[in-house]
Amino acid sequence: MSRELEKVYEPRAVEDRWYREWVEKGYFHADPSAPGAPFSIVIPPPNVTGVLHMGHALNNTLQDSLARWKRMSGFNVLWMPGTDHAGIATQNVVERQLAAEGTTRHAYGREKFVQRVWQWREESGGTIINQLKRLGASCDWERERFTMDEGLSRAVREVFVRLYEEGLIYRGDYIINWCPRCITALSDLEVEYEEKKGKLYYIKYPLTDGSGEIVVATTRPETMLGDTAVAVNPEDERYHAFIGKRVIVPVAGREIPVIADAYVDPAFGTGAVKITPAHDPNDFEVGVKHGLPMIRVMDDEAKMTAEAGKYEGLDRFECRGKLLLALEKGDHLEKIEEHVHAVGHCYRCKTVVEPAVSKQWFVKMHPLAEPAIKAVENGEVRIIPKGWENTYFDWMNNIRDWCISRQIWWGHRIPAWYCEECGEITVAREDPVVCTRCGSRNIVRDPDVLDTWFSSALWPFSTMGWPDDTPELRRYYPTTVLVTAFDILFFWVARMVMMGIKVMDKPPFTDVYIHALVRDAQGQKMSKSKGNVIDPLVMMDKYGTDAFRFTMAAMAAQGRDVKLSEERIEGYRNFCNKIWNAARFVLMNTGDFEAGPLNKEELTTLPDRWIVSRLNEAAGKVNAAFEGYRFNDAAGEAYQFVWHEFCDWYLELVKPVLYGTDEAAKKNTLNCLVNVLKSAMELLHPFMPFITEEIWQSLPVKGRAESIMISRYPAADVAFKDAEAEAGMKVMMDIITGIRNIRGEMNISPSAELVAKVRVTSAATKEFLDVNAGYLVRLARLKEFEAAPDMPRPKMSAVAVTPEAEVYVPLEGILDIDVELARLRKEIDKVDKELKPFEAKMANEGFVKKAPPEVLDKTRGIIEELSSKKAKLEEGLKRLEAFKE
Repeated sequence: MSRELEKVYEPRAVEDRWYREWVEKGYFHADPSAPGAPFSIVIPPPNVTGVLHMGHALNNTLQDSLARWKRMSGFNVLWMPGTDHAGIATQNVVERQLAAEGTTRHAYGREKFVQRVWQWREESGGTIINQLKRLGASCDWERERFTMDEGLSRAVREVFVRLYEEGLIYRGDYIINWCPRCITALSDLEVEYEEKKGKLYYIKYPLTDGSGEIVVATTRPETMLGDTAVAVNPEDERYHAFIGKRVIVPVAGREIPVIADAYVDPAFGTGAVKITPAHDPNDFEVGVKHGLPMIRVMDDEAKMTAEAGKYEGLDRFECRGKLLLALEKGDHLEKIEEHVHAVGHCYRCKTVVEPAVSKQWFVKMHPLAEPAIKAVENGEVRIIPKGWENTYFDWMNNIRDWCISRQIWWGHRIPAWYCEECGEITVAREDPVVCTRCGSRNIVRDPDVLDTWFSSALWPFSTMGWPDDTPELRRYYPTTVLVTAFDILFFWVARMVMMGIKVMDKPPFTDVYIHALVRDAQGQKMSKSKGNVIDPLVMMDKYGTDAFRFTMAAMAAQGRDVKLSEERIEGYRNFCNKIWNAARFVLMNTGDFEAGPLNKEELTTLPDRWIVSRLNEAAGKVNAAFEGYRFNDAAGEAYQFVWHEFCDWYLELVKPVLYGTDEAAKKNTLNCLVNVLKSAMELLHPFMPFITEEIWQSLPVKGRAESIMISRYPAADVAFKDAEAEAGMKVMMDIITGIRNIRGEMNISPSAELVAKVRVTSAATKEFLDVNAGYLVRLARLKEFEAAPDMPRPKMSAVAVTPEAEVYVPLEGILDIDVELARLRKEIDKVDKELKPFEAKMANEGFVKKAPPEVLDKTRGIIEELSSKKAKLEEGLKRLEAFKE
């Protein structure tokens, strides 16, 4: 029996009810012992501090669409959810809370502070998980993980110890990126470079023998206090005589050598550069090669150290100002030039990063990168779109060792202990009590924690219970696909590939699908400062989750950014309403009828044969698009079938049967109608889970599944392919569309009954049209219809040309040509008046130069819209004027 639908679709009530039921029934939960080929995805774990933004919404809509499609296709699906502890970000949140309370983490002490962070996580850290549920994410919430939970922490420690024992993790002095605000080291990937307008300072270094000077150019004069050499290129003839001599560092007064190194670019500045090994990564390499001392002149807060002499205690930029005055006073500053260069910023707090020599923990990356490169080269791992492979290879082939230690308190503490007696480092799976070398109990644990990305790199196997041998690992590892954004291709994807191969002997996934960014309608990146951020939660509240999700999927074309506007979402809300109204129409006509399986012998009418054939064609295309991760194509094919073919055509075509007296024909058509609507909902379900479940549950179908979620996804069935019905319907639809276009172009009332004379290409086409004339007369609103191979064109008639026919619609008595001509001329004049001021603006060079880009874009859009409208009116005018000739 069918269930009546409300007159208007109210998304929120439907969404809450069905999501709760899906969870309660366990539809999201994966059972390793259940049948079906495995299909598994691990969620890119959002930060525990996070709230749902457009990137999350797109990413998780695509993952959920895949998971729902695969479940319905008979696969055993695990979508593993969880959150990342986000070391720096989470610590910053809690530190801000403490600051508001008038205290600091240092006043709290480490143990108490970590307890406070855990408390924050329990109270506020689940926000984004609840928001993902609001989006309809069908994750296996019973298996939700956290990168700091007990199991994952054990996995992190095990991997660290294994890599240390193999010599792949080491501790040493190295140049690293240091954030003076977060007071921690950063990996190369955690530094964001921005082009900035700066200055290039030319400083004179006098030779100690009094024979002259060398001028060097630098963007960071404050670091000169740590200079230990001046370098020139050995091929640069200008400086051959200087190599081996010594110069005096201005202001500092220290003597340093002039060395030769091919690293120096003769074209930069003067061709001579200062070498500060403790504060520049390239200088560090030169310093190691030449055995230069490393003088650190800045501390962890970017304040000058005692090595900076009288500048000790000054902030780096304050020191720069005072040092420049001293250089100028001593005639050591030759000139200052404007200079644009890339400046590194902390990816978290946006503070300018300071390169510094520091004792840190590192992972040797080259031995791990080689098999990860081969995995992509030989196709074990596919990156989609393929163009991203080049980016992957470029980074992996030029990879540097990974600095994994962080000077914060929230995170996985490094499992290393230092002996205060003999200096031995003990790295162990269990906390040691004594030094492994001398047996002393005087051992101290390393205070640092691991980079958050270290634990994230283990995510595909640590979430499934590794290092234990679990049913989940045996069934679902390696995972099937990873869906992610390009901006974490190195942070996360490449590192997972390396760790998966190293620890599990297999890459962690077969496919990596990389989606683009969500931008605003003008293609600009969304930002609070621009005021162009679209909040997914607001959109879901306003238009419903299904409309929002469908927008995301429909616009997710491979390799193209999503240009999102609220109008797009509103458009797909109209699609939801269209589906809802179509379902209500069907249910109003079913009465006590209950549909059984589709039977080809019972498809006796042309519309029934056609719609079932089209359904199978659509199902084949949607499945193929899903297989190729062409989400926009999958959504587009489903939309085309449901809106245009089912709603616009089929529902109109079946009305004569539904309202007629032939009960047998009505029963057959009802069976077709209900089954096709049921399949249409299944086709749309991965994108629009809520409205499809609500409608699907209301349909009177015998023996169906308990939920659309566990029903069978539609697949192409060649038995229902009907080329003859499709060809015939296309002829008829083209003719009806041609007549409708004539009505629109000639401004003929929709209620006016017309005459249609059709010249066809063959007697077979005439016979087909004669048999199905009733559909033509009804849908084109005709009072007379006639078809013939030699049909002459009536006098004063409009023409529509289709591949199989020419359609003539006589206008005499239907249209007053003179009145219509006058109307069109008046409309053209009106559009002209609207158009001229905007064209004048764009012709004004001053306006074009001064106006903001968004104003120019809006103006161009108005001109394009009005010009198009004018062109259509002028076409109509020409057609009518031709009738007067």
